[in-house]
Amino acid sequence: MLPSRAKNRIKGRTGEALAICYLKNNNIKVLETNYTNAIGEIDIIAKDNDNRLLFIEVKMRSSAVFGYPREAVNYKKQQKIRRVAELYLKINHLIDAYTRFDVIEILGDNITHIKAAF
Repeated sequence: MLPSRAKNRIKGRTGEALAICYLKNNNIKVLETNYTNAIGEIDIIAKDNDNRLLFIEVKMRSSAVFGYPREAVNYKKQQKIRRVAELYLKINHLIDAYTRFDVIEILGDNITHIKAAF
């Protein structure tokens, strides 16, 4: 039997794979997955048709019994993602890039792309 940490990692990777398929099917180019720097991690960094950089957090649950997946992207998590994104932009000399922070929520078989979530 797998420890719960390993199960969560597998679940997270499954959700990210579903999100990547969704993005590609919607003509969004995935640039990076599981981008990590000294501050933390961003699940997906992508670029849309308007040449906008998308920093995407993926959350997946099998049911809403304990709330919607999007609710797990609380203020503290949002602030951390913003700081990771700022460092990404600085490292890659993209300070003036047009950006957006999205959440992809996977609830059972339904995928919801929440644009400009925060």
